Amino acid sequence: MKNLLILCGIILAIYVVYRIYKYQTLDEGLDKLIKNGAIILDVRTEKEYKTGHIAGSQNISLGEIRERYTELDKNKTYITVCSHGLRSVKVENILKEKGFKHIHNGGAWSDLQKSFNFQISEDKK
Repeated sequence: MKNLLILCGIILAIYVVYRIYKYQTLDEGLDKLIKNGAIILDVRTEKEYKTGHIAGSQNISLGEIRERYTELDKNKTYITVCSHGLRSVKVENILKEKGFKHIHNGGAWSDLQKSFNFQISEDKK
């Protein structure tokens, strides 16, 4: 019985930590940013991007962002997305280090797509 309570406590603690992390890293007000023309920056690999992405999004992977960030306009607003939200946080921080002021974490691209009913595109190549 004692082991069961300990296990339940550990599971609850992990869940709470996950929810706090998700709450702190996901930016609020994304709906207003999107309505005002924010660009979705998908930071997954090109291969992942081709399997499905938000129509009109731009793809620069986490592995390429340090070399390719100059392709982005520092005056525009970007919402970073990836498959689960971890890479998007990393890219958000990298771009802020590079002087970008309007960068926001959108988390998982599929969650953002569902929340705002974006069209999904797939590359058939």
